[in-house]
Parts: sequence; structure tokens; C-alpha cells
Amino acid sequence: MKQKYYDTAVKQEKAILVGVITADETEELEKEYLEELEFLVETAGGKTVKHFTQKLSRPERATYVGTGKLEEIKEYVIAEEIDIVVFDDELSPSQLRNIENELKVKILDRNNLILDIFAGRAQTAQAKTQVELAQLQYMLPRLTRLWTHLERQKGGIGMRGPGESQIETDRRLILNKISLLKEKLKDIDRQNETQRKNRHQLVRAALVGYTNVGKSTIMNMLSKSDVFAENKLFATLDTTVRKVVIENAPFLLSDTVGFIRKLPHHLVECFKSTLDEVREADILIHVVDISHPNFEDQIRTVNETLKDLGAVDKDNITVFNKIDAYQPAETFEGEELKPLTLEDFKQSWMARHNSPAIFISAAKRENIDEFRQLLYDKVKAIHTARYPYDHLLY
Repeated sequence: MKQKYYDTAVKQEKAILVGVITADETEELEKEYLEELEFLVETAGGKTVKHFTQKLSRPERATYVGTGKLEEIKEYVIAEEIDIVVFDDELSPSQLRNIENELKVKILDRNNLILDIFAGRAQTAQAKTQVELAQLQYMLPRLTRLWTHLERQKGGIGMRGPGESQIETDRRLILNKISLLKEKLKDIDRQNETQRKNRHQLVRAALVGYTNVGKSTIMNMLSKSDVFAENKLFATLDTTVRKVVIENAPFLLSDTVGFIRKLPHHLVECFKSTLDEVREADILIHVVDISHPNFEDQIRTVNETLKDLGAVDKDNITVFNKIDAYQPAETFEGEELKPLTLEDFKQSWMARHNSPAIFISAAKRENIDEFRQLLYDKVKAIHTARYPYDHLLY
């Protein structure tokens, strides 16, 4: 008998992205949002094959995009055998239901995609609990579309169909589960608070920044540890704390989850306990990917998130990373573009507007000694102010 062979490899899902250009957005800005969404799809294991955009004063209440655009998307989905359609904004339960009925494929919005990535990246009990809580809070208002296959009867007393009763049962189960997860997070927070109290004698620094700017690479470089680092969004989800010693100055360095634009509000709420490391740090090391074409917007996003966390008035070092990959803006026609030297960076507006600022390449280990010296000076100043009679640093 001839032996049969089956392909067990996981098929990479094909995705298309859909965005709306509203009155307060430009085409360039929406293009950037969709490129970031494409990176999210890639991080989740999918492959983006096309972007669809439409100019509207605001997203359509029923279907997010207009009926003509939705029909165009439907034709493309059928023709190219698309597996997923990902929308750049959060979809309401009714939008989700209407679009699914029309396109007959898996529909995700930006929030759902981020939650999926978080679920795959969570390692510790705290991160898993936080992700599960965020998923349940996202699912709760969207329960109705999960039970459309059940019988519905006429309204009125004693006339409820099994669909409605099942939804109510599920809603109660989810609310109970949410309550249990919140209690579990409180217990974990109490344990973490005890751990942080034990660390209080040492100066604490926290790496913050947009996702995928190189925080974990810097963490590995400074602490000589092996924190997972990858060229993907949200490679680090669990907060990692390591003891670092520069010359005779020991301090604690924590690597935190990266920030991103349009981050779901309930996800920020769930991860606020993880970001306690940021709130309680003495020094914030704000890492910026200088090679990204819109790094200024990323800086603003991070600063706004820090403001929401109540962590803006801390000692701050801005670290412009990836100087080896920086591409200078175009100059006059015919003039050759020259790569910037370290001295050029130090004389730039970036250095003047972000003091103190340091320019490095963590991957190529460029200008690391100057960075370590700046960090040493900051740690020493805080330590001597806190413990004036401690001769450890003299």
C-alpha cells in the first residue's frame, strides 16, 4: 500500500489592511499607520498583500467603509483567496457583524490583533493574567455575534429564545471571570510591591520607548544578560529587572513593554501594574529609534503615555539608538547624501531639544562608553544625594 504524506506546516495567512483617512489625518499619516499595522500582522505570523484606504469625514457607522469600497474589498477577498481582513481602528460590535456577514472571512481590528500578539508573547503569570483580562473586556460587548446561529423567538414575557439566554449566561460567566482575574492581579501586585520594597536601597532605572526601538538589546548590552530581543513589535511583554554595575555604582535596570499608537485603552489599564517599574524608577532611559522616518511622532506617543502614568517629572536620558541605520533627509538636487558622523548628531537639533541626549548603536556597540559614563554620573548623583554618608562611591 502506498504511504500518504501530509503537509503539517502551518499555512501563513494572507491579510489585507483597511484604513479610513478622516478630515484630521493626512494620506501620509494613514499610510504610516497601515505600515505599522502591516508590521503587527507580520509579528502575528501573517502576510499582508494589499492596503485599502478611503477618504471619509468619519468611518461609516454600519460598515466602517462605504458600501462601494466594501464591495471592492469583497471582490478582492474572493479573487485572491484572502484569509483575514484587518481594520486600522477599533470596530463596534455591529460593524464587526455587518462586515463579517458581507465578506465571509475572519475580521480583526487593530485592538484584536494587538491582543492576539500579547497572548502569544506573555510568559509570566502576571502578563498572562493581564492579557486574559484585556481579552475578556474586549469580548464582553461583542458576545451577540457569537450566538447568531441559535434560534430566536418573538419578544415578550416567557418568549425568550435560547440564543438570548445563552448570551446572558456567557455574559455572567465572563463578568465573574473578570472579577476573579482582577483579584488575582491585586495579589500579584502585592507580591511585586514587596519585591520592589526590597530593592529600594538601590537606584532604579527603567528603559522606556516605542515598541521595537532596541530596548532589549540595550538591556542585554548593559546587564550582560540574555533578554529576548527580536525585530518584531512587542518582542518584550514581561518586565525584566537586572542588576547592573558600572565601575563602582550598582543599580537596577528594568526593561518594560513598548508603547504604540492607538493602544487599546483597556489594555493600558490592564498593564498599568506592569508599568509600576516606570512609575517607581529614579531614572527613565527613553530609547528612540532614530532610523525610523517618524521618530518624532513616536517620542510624542511615549511622552503622552508617560504623562498618563504620572511619570513625566523624572530624571530622563534620551538615547537615540540605531545611528548606524539613520538615513539623512534629501538635500539639494544633485548634492550627494553623506552619512552623519557622531559629531554631526551631537550638533543637531535632536541633541539641543532633548538634553541630556546620547547617540548610540546598541547592535554595533557605537558610542557605548559615553552612554555608560552618562548613566554612571546620573546613578552616582542620585545615590550620593540619597545616602550622603555612604562611602561606597568614593
